[in-house]
Amino acid sequence: MPKHVKDLALKGKKVFVRTDYNVPLDDKGQVTDDFRIRSSLPTIEYLLESGAAVILASHLGRPKGSVVPEMSLAPVVARLGELVQADVQFAPDCVGSRVTSMTEALKPGQVLLLENLRFHAAETDNDPEFSKQLAELADVYVNDAFGTAHRAHASNVGMTQHFEEKAAGFLLMKEIEFLVSAIEAPVRPFTVVMGGSKISGKIDLLKRLAEVADNILIGGGMAFTFLSAPPLNHSVGSSLVEEDRLQFAADVIDLCLTKGVNLVLPSDTIASTQIAEDTTGTEIPIRAFEDDLMGLDIGGRTVQSFESILEDSKTVLWNGPMGVFEMTPFENGTKAIAEKLCKITEQGATTIVGGGDSAAALSKFGLDGCVTHTSTGGGASLELLSGIALPAFEALKGAK
Repeated sequence: MPKHVKDLALKGKKVFVRTDYNVPLDDKGQVTDDFRIRSSLPTIEYLLESGAAVILASHLGRPKGSVVPEMSLAPVVARLGELVQADVQFAPDCVGSRVTSMTEALKPGQVLLLENLRFHAAETDNDPEFSKQLAELADVYVNDAFGTAHRAHASNVGMTQHFEEKAAGFLLMKEIEFLVSAIEAPVRPFTVVMGGSKISGKIDLLKRLAEVADNILIGGGMAFTFLSAPPLNHSVGSSLVEEDRLQFAADVIDLCLTKGVNLVLPSDTIASTQIAEDTTGTEIPIRAFEDDLMGLDIGGRTVQSFESILEDSKTVLWNGPMGVFEMTPFENGTKAIAEKLCKITEQGATTIVGGGDSAAALSKFGLDGCVTHTSTGGGASLELLSGIALPAFEALKGAK
């Protein structure tokens, strides 16, 4: 394990903190969901209380090495200034003479947010010279950006080699501890709820979970690939099926049988001929599909089945919605799972939501903060849970 920020001498130091402020903005440039900003506060506040000057760096969107005004971090400064009891300044760039002057003038107790790192292609290229320029701004390095931990970029990998003193922030350590313990030492029964549109991208994760879970509940579009795979061979109308993943789905079914894992697939679905807000979904058994229908949410019997298993679970990992939850006709399955997780959390279960669309669903239904842990990184959480080493985390362990 790398050092924790609590293990560093910080008084009077300038500390570079890689955060993840890749937040959604509305058409007026206002932050619409500040979850990631609020998640960074424990580290920032600890640094300020320890007598450090704080230099924050992040990306926003995918500007691909160009200055895109709509992807400026200026709106983040406004929100951060409301949340932190400190003087929060904003730099016009993340490198260059103006930025250097601003960091040199920064005093303990002050915060400086740099402009979008990805306005420079050198960031995603992990360019050595760009890494060095960033490193020269500070005395100490802290990574608290779990959402980008699976990427090898200049601000989270390249620049770490220039620091003797480097550590993980509170958020990064919390993410690692929750997600690793979920796999390696879960309180049982351990139930996994998997959803989302496709199996692709979750192959390693599904294999690993089939080795450790007690129950795996599968919804979302990916369920129809499983239902179509041998030995089930269901007809699922025009529902999403990944033809090139049918054998993998069959292998997972077989692995769960071999390992004694309770793999549960939908028995019914909310189906429609179109994906639209103004359409009417029809609840049908899986065996009753017609060619022009597609499944867009789990049905009522499936919801009851999933809820019954979750009621008895002590550890739950949820990754991926049960349907097209963004649209009212197909939101019920995802909403029911979210509400059930909140209920069993109150009863003492450990519930972990793996970021991405699942976290967005909690937010949509007004359930933020009701589960034990919501990950700030969708892709990073998938790779960590799959047993894949995260480049940014590994970089913190290395010597200068």
